[in-house]
Amino acid sequence: MDHTGVTAPVNERMTVRESDEQVRGTADAVARRSYGKLVAFLSARTRDVAAAEDALSEAFATALAVWPLQGCPSNPEAWLLTVARRKLIDLARRQHSGEMAAAQLQLLAEGEEWAAEADIPDHRLALMFACAHPAIEKSIHAPLILQVVLGLDAKAIASAFLTSPAAMGKRLVRAKEKIRQAGIPFSVPEREELAERLDTVLEAIYAAFAEGWTDPDGSDAARRDLTEEVMFLARLVSGLLPEEPEALGLLALMLHAEARRDARRTASGEYVPLAEQDPSSWNGAMIVEAEALLQRASALRCIGRYQIEAALQSAHVYRRRSGHANWAEVMQLYDALFALTGSPVVVINRALVIAELHGASAALESMQEVVADARLAEYQPYWAARAELLAKAGAHSEAREAYEIAIGLERDPAVRRFLQRQRSRLG
Repeated sequence: MDHTGVTAPVNERMTVRESDEQVRGTADAVARRSYGKLVAFLSARTRDVAAAEDALSEAFATALAVWPLQGCPSNPEAWLLTVARRKLIDLARRQHSGEMAAAQLQLLAEGEEWAAEADIPDHRLALMFACAHPAIEKSIHAPLILQVVLGLDAKAIASAFLTSPAAMGKRLVRAKEKIRQAGIPFSVPEREELAERLDTVLEAIYAAFAEGWTDPDGSDAARRDLTEEVMFLARLVSGLLPEEPEALGLLALMLHAEARRDARRTASGEYVPLAEQDPSSWNGAMIVEAEALLQRASALRCIGRYQIEAALQSAHVYRRRSGHANWAEVMQLYDALFALTGSPVVVINRALVIAELHGASAALESMQEVVADARLAEYQPYWAARAELLAKAGAHSEAREAYEIAIGLERDPAVRRFLQRQRSRLG
């Protein structure tokens, strides 16, 4: 057995040889399902996230070269882990000497036994808290978790956090180097240290969920798998911290949103906004679970951002199912959310509620406080909301311009068609 990573582990029996297309499909599926789990496992031993990512990338490249010839292994995860571990051992031998090399090689050698197991230990939660360590710049905590635990690339993360891919990429590289140099431990903190890092972990989960949810018709397998992974992580955190109301609130929020996934498209694939959705097509079991979680969180009497956002989703359920407008209550929730976060996104959503209560002109006036925010220049929901309000206010020329910008920024073809129809109604 050499150390090139080309040969399969001796305890892994190869299956019937598959076509190149089948092999690539298997490798892609394993990458989507297991990337974060394998990176977390390797990083926990080396304290070097970047090296673990590089080794795993090389392992996937090796799989695409070897599996078409030898067939896919019966346990792809274990196969990839063994190959990546060998590459890390080679790297440690080349780059280090003395006690450092011996310590790292010992840690990696201890991972050999796991490669033969069907169930590789899941260290993702520990890795999430490592990424949220106080020694790392706070503003990069969530993006770092998204990349190393869930495998999002810098471009997708930059979009979620309203910054450029180049700037985000540089910051992620620096953060990983900080983990390596500082020897940050990969472990779930003691309870007294848990609360200060929890907000960052929840923020990362929510941002990743939002990224996965942008594929509402479920045609993008990577995004669908991302949503499932993030739901798993949210359940993991709320299970670990059953007395933390914000962990419960976030899971409730995500369940409420996911319950409406199928209602966001017609049978022909056209986009359906919330106001026009059929509540009977919402997932009742998810809504019941979300409501129960929200009640549990409320009983803990410590209000927070995610509980308020979940309550807003619950208000939509009430209004749509009862047929009674509850805009005043929704407005109170948005006021509370803005007081907590000061987010321009809250201002945009609150403006749409103000339009229901006081008219489009009052709503546009309320948005003036964020007009100068440079981050909104390429934020599609801002331009879509502005276009809708301008149209209602009768400012058709300005509305058309806003719709043009929103259409240009929208990635989803169905939503783009919806916006184009709205624009065409202006004449």
